[in-house]
Amino acid sequence: MKIKSTTLKEIAAIIGAKYIGNDTHAITGFNEIHRVEFGDVVFVDHAKYYDKALKSAATTIIINKLVDCPEGKALIICDEPFTAFNTLTRHFQAKNYSNVNISSTAIIGTNTVIMPGCFVGNNVSIGNNCVLHPNVVIYDNCIIGSNVTINANTTIGGDAFYFKKREAGFEQLQTVGRVIIADDVHIGANCTIDKGVTSDTVIGKGSILDNQVQVGHDVVIGEMCLFAAQVGIAGACTIGNKVSMWGQVGISSGIIIEDGAVILAQSGLGENVKSGQTYFGTPAGQAKEKMRELFALKQLPSLINKLYDDKKD
Repeated sequence: MKIKSTTLKEIAAIIGAKYIGNDTHAITGFNEIHRVEFGDVVFVDHAKYYDKALKSAATTIIINKLVDCPEGKALIICDEPFTAFNTLTRHFQAKNYSNVNISSTAIIGTNTVIMPGCFVGNNVSIGNNCVLHPNVVIYDNCIIGSNVTINANTTIGGDAFYFKKREAGFEQLQTVGRVIIADDVHIGANCTIDKGVTSDTVIGKGSILDNQVQVGHDVVIGEMCLFAAQVGIAGACTIGNKVSMWGQVGISSGIIIEDGAVILAQSGLGENVKSGQTYFGTPAGQAKEKMRELFALKQLPSLINKLYDDKKD
């Protein structure tokens, strides 16, 4: 989430917090740790992640403990960095709900068909020659390229699944990012693509998603990918070009899958995958190794029977 450049003093005043750094230290955006850039504010509220936040590209860190401030950066000290971050993102991007089917601020390209029951939110951009089938929902600020087909009941730009547990319930991290869908993408029915927390969820050119695919917040998917039905991708994954995932694959958060990889059906992936590799199983591993393991397991009953028979003899 980018903002007009402001100062450390002004940002700290909004949340009533103390700070370490120059009053005029520049702040140009807010980002969650996975997508931070120079000039961004990031928050951290657990000692396990202090070092990661302090060494990240972010130049301002909201933190709940007084620590040494890295050179060239600034710290904002407060008890609840999660809540403070929410306060700041709400301040700079207030909610503005549309109550009409197609917002007056939406930009719709030529020869694009929007069927009955669709919702197109504020500041949405849709390119040329697109088809939105009935009951498609496009939330605010999303960008859809040209020659894109989105089938019925799909939702683009829902809030991130990102909550902090509190005594009285769960506090949601405010979602202020976008979804960007490139040209020539085909999305099936009943899919859900969440927008980035503060950055963008991206679907690359020519990629195809089957029905009931879930793409989490801040996921970046490359070009010419092919995902079969009921694939579920958790937040902040990075997926290369020409990656295939077959039915009911599940991907843990933050995973990197390189170009040309294949994840076979019903696999549960919890580790990074190198270019061109094929993975299978739960937990997923290289397919050939997993197949050998399955073959070995199938031999166990006969081996046990043989051992039993040998003991009887």
